[in-house]
Amino acid sequence: MALPSEIQEQVNLGLQLPLMEAFYTVQGEGYHTGTPAYFIRVGGCDVGCHWCDVKESWNADLHPPTSVENIVAEAARFSKTIVVTGGEPLMWDMNPLTHALKNAGMQIHIETSGAYALTGNWDWICLSPKKTKLPVDEVYQKANELKVIVYNKNDFKFAEEQAAKTNPNAILFLQPEWSKRDEMTPQIVDYVMQNPNWRISLQTHKFLNIP
Repeated sequence: MALPSEIQEQVNLGLQLPLMEAFYTVQGEGYHTGTPAYFIRVGGCDVGCHWCDVKESWNADLHPPTSVENIVAEAARFSKTIVVTGGEPLMWDMNPLTHALKNAGMQIHIETSGAYALTGNWDWICLSPKKTKLPVDEVYQKANELKVIVYNKNDFKFAEEQAAKTNPNAILFLQPEWSKRDEMTPQIVDYVMQNPNWRISLQTHKFLNIP
């Protein structure tokens, strides 16, 4: 069902976003593992990872447009550290959301495939590139961390290709895809020991049974 034109215009401008869910938890992956944060999950994604564990985020039409003001007001109740994720949040203009979060004194992180132009003002950019739709150059250059999901042994080659495109200050992580963790984790351990410019990321929130 099409949105009313005035709401659609607000979405186009990033003043409303298709909010799937928002919750306070502990960051489970990457550089900030183990630190509390408030997650804002924005609906909409066309990258199409077959192993995605939030496929319900893909269709933005399933998630109600929510005003940036309401999103920020709710976030402010829980944490000063915000993680914007998806879906693919860069499908939308992130400038209004990050402007409002900054005005509220927040530290703002994004988790993105990098497949769309970078909008918004971010304190930390976690780039998790996907083979189906590669990142744009600007995101490679501004990423603070590169997190490559390892589903099979071919992903080590993909990881190195992505690292070669990413700025030299980005911290490099290899993370086993959850359903393949028993198979791939030992290979990742061996790889990191032989290539110490990489680190290991685990989905610790799944081990801890938290969101």
